Amino acid sequence: MKKRNLWPFLFIGIFSFTFSMIVWTIYSAVNTPVHEDETFLKSYQDLDEHYNDVVNSNRVFSSKYNFQIVFNENKEFGLVIDDMFKGQRVIEKTSAHKKTFVKGKNKVAVKVTDKAGNIVNDLDINFRISRPTNHKYTMDFKTEDFKIENGEYVTYLDLPLKGNWNVTGNFKASNDVGYIYIKSDATEQ
Repeated sequence: MKKRNLWPFLFIGIFSFTFSMIVWTIYSAVNTPVHEDETFLKSYQDLDEHYNDVVNSNRVFSSKYNFQIVFNENKEFGLVIDDMFKGQRVIEKTSAHKKTFVKGKNKVAVKVTDKAGNIVNDLDINFRISRPTNHKYTMDFKTEDFKIENGEYVTYLDLPLKGNWNVTGNFKASNDVGYIYIKSDATEQ
């Protein structure tokens, strides 16, 4: 009786398993959607290159205008951008921005006045609310989506899920642009 050498089968098995894992990895990567980060509604490359311009633009905007964005008549923000440096867990534990929204209907009101207190009526609004994990529930709003009520630009949005949401946008008055970026969450009503 001849003794069989089983080593070639072991190497063929290892090679087959490795090759199938490579094919599976490539297949999974190709079928996974990729969403670019669009903080401040800019590409990440543009933001990386011009972040100081965003900060300076907010400084100039704040020197000329009073800006308020109010969610559900109880959470008021100015030109907040520092949330982009915080992880979602930090926001959940320590931020004053948590529990800004409710699952369901939410009201957003934007009020911009010049330093003399005159309402800015020609505001150009680009506003986005999205889930931090994907773009399935991304909602974009433009100036025409807002109605002017009592000197405020007002719109309503319906958040279908509780959990984490990001708000980003820019607001242009004359040639000056103000930016916001807020990480928050929606709770049950």
